[in-house]
Amino acid sequence: MIKRRTIADVAAAAGVSVATVSKAVNGRYGVAPETAARVLKAAEELGYGSSLGASSLRGGRTGVIGVFVAAFEPWATEVLKGVYVGMQATQYDLLAYSGSYNEDHDGWERRSLARLSGTLVDGAIVVAPSTTDLRVTVPVVAIDPSKGPAGLPVVEADSFGGARMAVRRLIELGHRRIGLVSGRADLRSAALRETGYRRALDDAGIPFDPALVRVGAYEQRASREAAGALLDLPEPPTAIFAANDLSALATLQVARLRGVDVPDSLSVIGFDDVPEAARSDPPLTTVQQSMQRMGAAAAAMLLDLLDGRDPQERHQVLGTRLVERATTAPPPGLLRRAT
Repeated sequence: MIKRRTIADVAAAAGVSVATVSKAVNGRYGVAPETAARVLKAAEELGYGSSLGASSLRGGRTGVIGVFVAAFEPWATEVLKGVYVGMQATQYDLLAYSGSYNEDHDGWERRSLARLSGTLVDGAIVVAPSTTDLRVTVPVVAIDPSKGPAGLPVVEADSFGGARMAVRRLIELGHRRIGLVSGRADLRSAALRETGYRRALDDAGIPFDPALVRVGAYEQRASREAAGALLDLPEPPTAIFAANDLSALATLQVARLRGVDVPDSLSVIGFDDVPEAARSDPPLTTVQQSMQRMGAAAAAMLLDLLDGRDPQERHQVLGTRLVERATTAPPPGLLRRAT
């Protein structure tokens, strides 16, 4: 039986510490280029498992595309599926990576790309980065960046148009008091969805009421609190538009706990169309942004860049559509008048 080589074997062969080997094969700071080259050569000669770095030094390519996400939540997972489909016909492997992430939502993509770009990945797709000011040596495409396009090729959904369409549908059903569980204040998508909400009200001649807006921050706990605050108003809304499906599903939970029937007493529309939306009770009406199509489009743009071509469009805004299920109906008063 052939003995499996260990990191200690590589360290001994290269004449360095185990910590230095770990840094070198993972592309981290703190190792001189000459030392890193010696470590990676030793790793390759010994057949040590982590040889992507050695391959990059030898041939200039690793054959790996990195997909960087802040967290593996439903939206990002659907985007990843699309990237996988877009890369299937290529020789590239995919590395899905989620690095250290702090509560201020800033800097995670810089740290992750600094660790992996050039040594372990040939290019990267960064999902919902907090910045597009990324100084890296490999091609990068951003999906739904927090601050919008700023130099990088970008793919995003039509957040403004989708929100406007959702609220317009609620107005068509007869709703006039329409609440908003908004997204994270620092995100471009959240701002665009609130703007779409307000535009639909304005289009219909309905005055904007700031009391009907609560921040859900795209998170379950904050969205439950936001929905509860809306339903506690002396005159609660008859409909709620939530800026993402996670917030809409939290709104359904709050309504159920309070005995508020959906959709007879309260209509709810989300945004995203994650798989959980169709499985909720009742199934959620939502604005569908094709997350998998976004991933596939980003993959196509990155492949162009890797082949030395400029993408035909460096800023792609993909359309949305309303998927009506079972959480919307005319408001209760309108139903009573109709009968």
